Amino acid sequence: MKAVIIDDNPLAIATLKADITTYCQDVELVGEAEGVLEAAKLLNQVKAELLFLDIHMNNGTGFDLLDIVEKSRYKVIFTTASEDFALKAFEYAAVDYLLKPIDPERLQEAVGKSLELGKLSDEQISIMKSTSQSKLALSTTEEIRIVGIEQILRLESSNNYTTFYLDDGEKILVSKTMKEYDFLTQMHFMRVHQSHIINMNKVKSFVRTEGGYILLTDGSHVPVSVRKKPEVIKALQMD
Repeated sequence: MKAVIIDDNPLAIATLKADITTYCQDVELVGEAEGVLEAAKLLNQVKAELLFLDIHMNNGTGFDLLDIVEKSRYKVIFTTASEDFALKAFEYAAVDYLLKPIDPERLQEAVGKSLELGKLSDEQISIMKSTSQSKLALSTTEEIRIVGIEQILRLESSNNYTTFYLDDGEKILVSKTMKEYDFLTQMHFMRVHQSHIINMNKVKSFVRTEGGYILLTDGSHVPVSVRKKPEVIKALQMD
């Protein structure tokens, strides 16, 4: 598979080239670029199937590049020092999203996925982008998990951490405050307590005893603050 590395850090390019040469024998590097415009010109000159693409570059972002080239021609592996754009990366039908410094095993895994995939059509990219709107990227110490929003029962905060409780019983701990996920309340989620956000589609009942709490479909109890109680009751009655 012919590949191009696009990154504005020469050291990052050199390191990735060495890793690809050592660990990914099925990849042939055919070029490199340090910015959006340089990369766009390069892609017109070489036949590449795979892009190792940084996000923040000296004259734009990796997303800017994908917006000006024919996306369906390429499989894309994002390589970045930031975890903040994982969800957007998958909206662009990325094969994988690797955090720097890149672990060789993760690199091999990502390349393996690329080899298994055929070229994506514009229709497939459109489907993947619309599907990803119903998903959330959660970064743990070990991986970036993509979970369906409807899988989420509730969120619980503890200092600078947030725990996601999924409907299959799994818990995912992320090192971000719950405030980072307040956007969920623009959907069918509600903050019912300073430390709790719940999926209103997963509510079984509101129990008035013991100060009032929400009973979710998995049997868990979530406290409701005094200030939030009227709002919660009103929302449940409207449903």
